[in-house]
Amino acid sequence: MAFEKAHTEWIGSHLGRRKGERRGRLKRGHAHAEKLFSEKVWYVLKGNFDDLHPEYEVLDWRGRPYFADFAYLLGHYLRLIIEIKGYNSHVRDKDRKGHCDECIRETFLQGVGYRVVSFSYDDVNERPELCITLLRFLLSQFEPQNKPTERQVLGEQEIIRLAITLVREVRPIDVERHLRVNNRTATRMLQNLCVKGRMRPIVRENGVRVLQYELVKGRLLD
Repeated sequence: MAFEKAHTEWIGSHLGRRKGERRGRLKRGHAHAEKLFSEKVWYVLKGNFDDLHPEYEVLDWRGRPYFADFAYLLGHYLRLIIEIKGYNSHVRDKDRKGHCDECIRETFLQGVGYRVVSFSYDDVNERPELCITLLRFLLSQFEPQNKPTERQVLGEQEIIRLAITLVREVRPIDVERHLRVNNRTATRMLQNLCVKGRMRPIVRENGVRVLQYELVKGRLLD
């Protein structure tokens, strides 16, 4: 299988470059849940393991080493920490101090420039398509889009993000300011989102369409 070959080569290349505890941690830590994420989410999304680092060592707020499940590193554009959290190890069997330490560590990592995202084991196993969609939504902010169709999709995703953060109806002027485009382009992009069923125009009681648009619930991540 393509995945098995790519995965074996990827882990082997990291083992070959590591020594001591870093190597030992990779051999011990990259287990069932991590491989499942690699196969059902990351490889389906990306088709490779470029720039993805398993069992990646960082320092916590105390200066102590901590090994994240994955780190996706794109130069200074993006440093993404990905954690796969099983119910037993992260919820039921965790004491209060462990929970507090995890919250502090994640906030600290955000403060020093990492993006930190977590997926539950159950979602990776049972709803990998949702994990893929969420990751694609996140990564689209950072990864370059070269083709015209990709730039269009990127712009539409930015409008969806804008609508989520505004928590109100979106007007063409909002899109103009956010994307720095003219009114015609902003209106066309909003109308395209309506055609795709992700937004809809607001209509007055008398049937007159208002130049405002709202998100369609349940279609935020399509």
